[in-house]
Amino acid sequence: MAINEGPVILRRNGRIFLIYSASTTWSEDYCLGMLTMDEHDDPTSPESWSKSPQPVFRKNAEAQVYAVGHNSFTTSPDGQEDWIVFHALSAPGEDTARRATRIQKFGWHADGTPDFGTPLGNDQPLHIPSGE
Repeated sequence: MAINEGPVILRRNGRIFLIYSASTTWSEDYCLGMLTMDEHDDPTSPESWSKSPQPVFRKNAEAQVYAVGHNSFTTSPDGQEDWIVFHALSAPGEDTARRATRIQKFGWHADGTPDFGTPLGNDQPLHIPSGE
């Protein structure tokens, strides 16, 4: 059973990105998918949207990050950096009640789409957001 839920909008350079949680919440493969449209198109028309063929943010088994989902976005205090806030588990098969909130900086691909990178493990330090 596949579930798509928790949509969040991200806007940049005339485009709208709808980022959503995908798969099943109890699966280690819970991840983020993305729909994209031009901001001047009709959001109620299915033809306005294109769907990324692969997840745009998913587990990182090497760093012990599983079931990545339910995201939101924010910027650094000075507005110079984009940050993703999400939850994840630290082990496959772990009870979903043990999901922890995580945050990390993300960038942008040359084509203007968000580049969320790979979820960082608990042992990887984060740099302080710019403007702190």
